[in-house]
Amino acid sequence: MTILPPKPEWAPHDAVWIGFPSHPELWVEDLEPARAEVAAFARAVHAGGRGEQVILVCANAESGAAAKKLLGNDARIVVEPFGDIWLRDTAAIIGGDGLARDFGFNGWGGKYDLEGDDDIGIRLARRQRLPVESFDWIIEGGAIDGDGTGLVVTTEQCLLNHNRNPGFSQNQVEALLKSDLGYTDVLWLGNGLLNDHTDGHVDNLARFVGPNRLLIPEPAENDPNWRVYQDAKLRAERHGVEVIPFPSPGRVLDEEEEIIPASYMNFYIGNAAVVVPLYGQENDQAAVDALGKLFPGREIVGQRADHILTGGGSFHCISQQIPSE
Repeated sequence: MTILPPKPEWAPHDAVWIGFPSHPELWVEDLEPARAEVAAFARAVHAGGRGEQVILVCANAESGAAAKKLLGNDARIVVEPFGDIWLRDTAAIIGGDGLARDFGFNGWGGKYDLEGDDDIGIRLARRQRLPVESFDWIIEGGAIDGDGTGLVVTTEQCLLNHNRNPGFSQNQVEALLKSDLGYTDVLWLGNGLLNDHTDGHVDNLARFVGPNRLLIPEPAENDPNWRVYQDAKLRAERHGVEVIPFPSPGRVLDEEEEIIPASYMNFYIGNAAVVVPLYGQENDQAAVDALGKLFPGREIVGQRADHILTGGGSFHCISQQIPSE
């Protein structure tokens, strides 16, 4: 049987899983503001019924009740225990053949080992009545992005990291991407963003917006990732990929004045809307305008994601689409 790679994110979706902040001990004072940001994201994706069905995944009854209060009928609330909300990485990856592929997960290289994260993917897929197959090597959904033709982009920093699949060579990992996910061509970028605790997930660095068309940020003034962006651009162009420049938020600091991996690349492409995280930076509107030119048939919604980012990610990280057949 021919293995078909996952459909590109801009292809039609039946639904999307979105993780809802559920554990006060993880989010502390950011819990309620993060819940409000996730609810606003879910509402934008649902788009009053014009978008896809939103399946908001809550880890316990309390968070389920809170989600229902915020979203009403704009989302289907399901309660399934999990560690944290980053379903891009822990939910199953659905191939173009409709098979939900559930991969090994080890808490982003052993950094965050939380109960429920290792099997939430297979539980959600079964609840959705999708055919499921499990694979024993480790990969997170945020580590890859495909253009629908068989081309996939990833980073060496993440997929070749000794904390994921120790002893695996680049050739071995590439062979697994082809045999188990159906990709036919792999674009290897180098490092991801500074201080990204996912070890360089590509969905913070580069995103496909069409066949062989890859967005890569242009460095802003004082940008801590300027070398990363330059290297990514050179590698992509050498691979024959069309690189489309995109704004960067530049240097974004947390309350302790530490650089955080804020990125406009962490947008989500829904049926009716493209939702992009904003950070109160000079380039916020430029990012919204640039996406409008790339997705003229969809509403471009820019929303603040400051409190979600305190947990380590943004809109793309907390979502995993269920493609239409």
